[in-house]
Amino acid sequence: MAQTTRTRIVILGGGFGGVYTAMALEKRFRGAAHVDLTLVSKENYLVFQPMLPEVLAGSIGLLDVITPIRRLCPRTTLYTRTVEAIDLANHRVTAPAGFGSQHYSLEYDHLVLALGNVTSFAGQPGLREHALPFKNLGDALALRNHVLHVLEDADIEPDPAVRQALLTFVVAGGGFSGVEVVAALNDFLRQVAKHFRHITPADLRVILLQAGERLLPELPTRLARFAQGILEKRGVDIRFHTRLHGATAEAALLVGGERLPTRTLVSTVPSAPNPLVAGLPVVTERGRIVVNEHLEVPGYPGVWAVGDGAWVRDATTGAPCPPTAQHAIRQARCVGENIAATVRGTARRAFAFTALGQLGSLGHRSAVAEIGGVQLSGCVAWWLWRMIYLGKLPGLDRKVRVMTGWLLDLVLPPDIVQLKTDRACTIRREHYEPQQVICREGDPGDWLYIIVAGELEVHRHVPDQGERLQRRLGPGECFGEIAMVTHHPRTATVRSRTAADVIALDRDAFGALFTTLPPLRHFVEQLMTSHLGPLPLDAGAAVGTGHGAPH
Repeated sequence: MAQTTRTRIVILGGGFGGVYTAMALEKRFRGAAHVDLTLVSKENYLVFQPMLPEVLAGSIGLLDVITPIRRLCPRTTLYTRTVEAIDLANHRVTAPAGFGSQHYSLEYDHLVLALGNVTSFAGQPGLREHALPFKNLGDALALRNHVLHVLEDADIEPDPAVRQALLTFVVAGGGFSGVEVVAALNDFLRQVAKHFRHITPADLRVILLQAGERLLPELPTRLARFAQGILEKRGVDIRFHTRLHGATAEAALLVGGERLPTRTLVSTVPSAPNPLVAGLPVVTERGRIVVNEHLEVPGYPGVWAVGDGAWVRDATTGAPCPPTAQHAIRQARCVGENIAATVRGTARRAFAFTALGQLGSLGHRSAVAEIGGVQLSGCVAWWLWRMIYLGKLPGLDRKVRVMTGWLLDLVLPPDIVQLKTDRACTIRREHYEPQQVICREGDPGDWLYIIVAGELEVHRHVPDQGERLQRRLGPGECFGEIAMVTHHPRTATVRSRTAADVIALDRDAFGALFTTLPPLRHFVEQLMTSHLGPLPLDAGAAVGTGHGAPH
């Protein structure tokens, strides 16, 4: 008998777990008009994350590691949205509106949770404001642009201390992500340094921080030592038993109090579960959704979970599956089979998969690999790394692009173009450690600072007496308004008395608020009257237009 009831399957997440689930379901329900497949992803492409370090090094193009989801899943309706809420009781998912549309309310019969994890700097002061993560395509582009930016500045910087900080690059984390990033970054820096007139490879300091006693704890000791030897030979300073504590705009802060002056800090700290998972009434283990052997969430028939956000125990070994791409892909295929079996009333299968091996790139034609218990290193492992991941890269066109990029990389110099794709920053957060200078007397007054946490001290230079403490500021107070409104240089030096967090507004953002928000204007006028006397009549206009701003 032909089936007439429609089955609505909604998949949340555009990573390996979500996209490969959609691909598996399209294969299982090929020609089944009664099944509606929906995928919700904040991007319209799948990122092949193992090759992101190659993008950083410039050996392949930025778009070569991404594949359009619509091409991989042509029968699936794609919503390029974030997920606002998940209502398991009413079988509904809410997504925000797009251009001129209303919020979407997606009802489902089967829901696949493949939300993965998110970058988290919880408990490490200043990392959210000043560290560079390396997880997605945007992170790779941001890091590459940042590196080129600091090299441009270092090439013309006259102050030796500032120049050394600009040429110091710190990567935190000695696992696969940290090792691959530091290897690619080190190769790229030493290749492009010769294109800068006043920079030599000897000026560069690349530092890898590892909290443990060796690199790559997931691999056998012999391979870890090989990786260490290759990196050290190529100029990477590896510091074991060293843990990152926090960061400021000018330094990486280590546990124990040491500061590494740097303008580039890359953190590959473990990610945290997606915040949406924490709000669900499901059982979790270490923030990941617990599922049964069929990958279904206990107590919620029709709700499934795969990927980094799922706590999956292998049916053969009983051990929890690591959050890797190869496990997410196999889980996606298994859940696709089990959803199809549930719809058709046939038997489901338990998830079982043993990892085929692990590979890690060390850059510059070298890698480490363990395949089926066989340990490989050097050029052979590097060739194997490329061939395996090239085979796994979705899409024939992407494979051709990557192979072309690899061939051209053998004969052409690396590209050193900095792509400035971000808009001008008008509001930013900053973290300061005790006794750090935030602004100096006489500096241009282009930022207004609002204190979020901590205590600051305001000092002013008095002739024949030197610097004198004027006042202390705490949470909720602000400074810098005098220079913003009058266009005069800073009238005082402000430094942190304790660890402090501030929000900074540039002249454009302050001017827009000052001229259009009467309560703010009244507050600033009162503040300035207490410091300087009556506010000039044309101050508001000057702030709004930016005329007379110091440079």
